[in-house]
Amino acid sequence: MLRSLLRCLFALCLLGLTPWLHAAPPPPEIPAAAQAVPLDPVAATNAWLATVPAERRAKTDAYYEGGYWLQGLSALVGVASAWLLMATGISRRLRDAAERTTRRRTLQVALYALGALALLSLLGLPLEIYSGYFREHQYGLSNQTFGAWFGEALIDVALTLLLGALALVVIYAVIRRAPRTWWLWGACVTVAFTLFGSFIYPPFIAPLFNRYEPVQDARVRDEVLSLARAHGVPAEEVYQFNASKQHKRISANVAGFAGTMRIALNDNLLNRASLPEVRMVMAHEIGHYVLNHGLKATMFQIPLFVAMFAFAGWVLARVQARYALRDAADVAGFPVLLAAFTAFQLVASPLFLNITRMQEIEADRFGLAASREPDAFAAVALKLGEYRKLEPGPVEEVLFYTHPSGRKRVEMAMRFKAEMQREARAPAAVASAPGR
Repeated sequence: MLRSLLRCLFALCLLGLTPWLHAAPPPPEIPAAAQAVPLDPVAATNAWLATVPAERRAKTDAYYEGGYWLQGLSALVGVASAWLLMATGISRRLRDAAERTTRRRTLQVALYALGALALLSLLGLPLEIYSGYFREHQYGLSNQTFGAWFGEALIDVALTLLLGALALVVIYAVIRRAPRTWWLWGACVTVAFTLFGSFIYPPFIAPLFNRYEPVQDARVRDEVLSLARAHGVPAEEVYQFNASKQHKRISANVAGFAGTMRIALNDNLLNRASLPEVRMVMAHEIGHYVLNHGLKATMFQIPLFVAMFAFAGWVLARVQARYALRDAADVAGFPVLLAAFTAFQLVASPLFLNITRMQEIEADRFGLAASREPDAFAAVALKLGEYRKLEPGPVEEVLFYTHPSGRKRVEMAMRFKAEMQREARAPAAVASAPGR
């Protein structure tokens, strides 16, 4: 739970990090209905979806639907862990120990944060092991041994301690200096921390988990750099990273900004995708960068961050006496804030997801226009079905989806293809018109 909460501060810098799954390097076999001229987009979409075996769809649906319950369970574990630290007095004892160690408020907060975050990580570890290791192996999505997975989990915890302590030092400094309006300035700190995360992620965090090196395939490099140049992306190199050591998902991203912007593809994409599919995936990712989705999403979410901090402040004020907290600036009250943040994010998740989903739709449209590879896009959208339900209900999609559903993506691609056919026929019709 705790690591998931901290990752939300970096989620926007990874907005372009979209998983894509593929079956084989050759271009996919296009269903007959998707080759018809003129094309019926609905019939073509149904033909593409019919190529996915029923047993595979059933397995994917079970995996993805189980994630709904897992999301709620993670929030419950997070709230329960925070309550345990408060109800047993552990949080106050950690604060007292920090105050005995040093008289500097900043160091007191940092020491408390290290202890509290470590305990919360430990309490959440059983669920992390199940969701991150055993469940992924159960559905055939992970390549890691337990030792390799646990080693990366330890790195993740270390980042949680370091960056979480830094965030708490800043937030509690804000609370001390603005005791009445700290919830407003706390939201601003969250935005600043998110942007800071997007800046440091490519050069400092990503290499802790994967090895990055220039793409060796000249065809891929030239295709991607051509797309980047055509749309004003300031990139001179394309990197690949060894995600296959962790999982089977194929991914790419255009992450960072200013001097840390980097275009990267994972080795699963390079080894298992056809060139048209790579081109479409990268056009989508470049679309995120060109459309400035990271910064826009941050700005769109500012009201939600403000509401989240205001709700946390309201909760803290009502339990302050019960847990013998001195005031809002008492760091021993951090578990209360964490529980409030977790509950708010669970309830408001459809609003956060809607922002991301709308931007994914925009990037899909950009990718189709830039790559002009509708069949590759349809194939990629279907292969997402190895871990994402292809045809959710409308309410299900609104509540749980960060991306448009597989059906909607395939239909978008087929409608684009139908328009490409009309474009191709238009010049011929003009040339054959009477008087030409």
